[in-house]
Amino acid sequence: MNAEIIAVGSELLLGQIANTNGQYLSTELAGIGVNVYRHTVVGDNEKRLLASLDEATNRADVVMITGGLGPTQDDLTKEVVSRFIGKPLKYHEKTLENMEQFFKKRQKEMPMNNKKQAHYTEGADVFYNRAGLACGMAIEYKDTFIILLPGPPRELKHMYEHDVKSYILNKLEEDSLVLSRVLRFFSIGESRLEEQLLDLIEAQTNPTIAPLASDGEVTVRMTAKAVNRKEAEGLLDTLESRIRERVGDYIYGKETESLPFQTVRFFQDTGKTLSVAESLTGGWFSKALVDVPGASNIFEGSLTVYSEQAKTDVLRVDSSVIEEFGTVSKECAEQMAERVRQLYSTDIGISFTGVAGPDAVEGKEPGTVWIGIAGPEHVTAHLLNLTGNRDYVRLLAVYYGCWFLLKEKVVNE
Repeated sequence: MNAEIIAVGSELLLGQIANTNGQYLSTELAGIGVNVYRHTVVGDNEKRLLASLDEATNRADVVMITGGLGPTQDDLTKEVVSRFIGKPLKYHEKTLENMEQFFKKRQKEMPMNNKKQAHYTEGADVFYNRAGLACGMAIEYKDTFIILLPGPPRELKHMYEHDVKSYILNKLEEDSLVLSRVLRFFSIGESRLEEQLLDLIEAQTNPTIAPLASDGEVTVRMTAKAVNRKEAEGLLDTLESRIRERVGDYIYGKETESLPFQTVRFFQDTGKTLSVAESLTGGWFSKALVDVPGASNIFEGSLTVYSEQAKTDVLRVDSSVIEEFGTVSKECAEQMAERVRQLYSTDIGISFTGVAGPDAVEGKEPGTVWIGIAGPEHVTAHLLNLTGNRDYVRLLAVYYGCWFLLKEKVVNE
């Protein structure tokens, strides 16, 4: 199958919101073997939406339309699709009942225009909205499946995961199954990774390999097609083994597992505890950890010691160390890590100090970062020379902190 995605909403064209729905759907569809060939963004205009729909249905097996299912006059998607197909709109009773209950619980009268959110085109399969009000739908038109999804990302994702994904899979060839697996890499660039896997990528047929870079890391999506799950998993296992032989040292996880997630799980598995002292990252590393469920089992606490005085007065870094080496130094990073470990009585302490930018500090250029790690027996520090704007340097520092904790001998001793 190939697909096109049409996002409806003048606010998208005006740049008031980003089209994250398109990104999400492309990723999900690729995971089940559906190729997305085109994205289109259309304003709240009946004529232009009709034209986009006409073009897309002549090219694609699946046309997914997001947005325009709301209660206002400029929410035109269902009306346009109904007119395009030539079938009337009807009310989905379960959706209508849900809306009535929604307003009743809030002791409000439901406006008449809200009823249009329960519309669906005659003959369509209806997707009940468990996270909102407007129902979605799917209808076959000639050789194309037209699927309508709500615009709010939370509603769209919930509907896709619970109904639309299985709907599409049922429409794929019955004698085949498409299975994907994602490998996650860090501390290797996309071009370097592709270079190491180039012969596999050039020779790909089944499974296929698709590298993708995003926010300082790289992922590789492997997709296999087979008659059953066992055969598909066998194909993916073989390919994964070949990839690991070449670049396995850079793999830190699979699927949606993030570096902070893997770090928390690693500490849970080893039974060790962690504390953090942050300067340039300003609490970002601590937040990344506590965003992971279960972090309270391994994370004792943190200190954000941004100024020189905070480092000496609060964290008790020796003033002589700062006077001799500066705050952006190996010596300062190591002492910060050891002091926070002692303060919270944890197995491991980690520290972040450096220059996020835009200006140099202590003669050190933006992107200069020291990450210290203290364990029971010894302390070490890693120097990074990162590039990018202020926020990107801080983000990479957080990721590298996780990476060093996963790889560092101090932690694994």
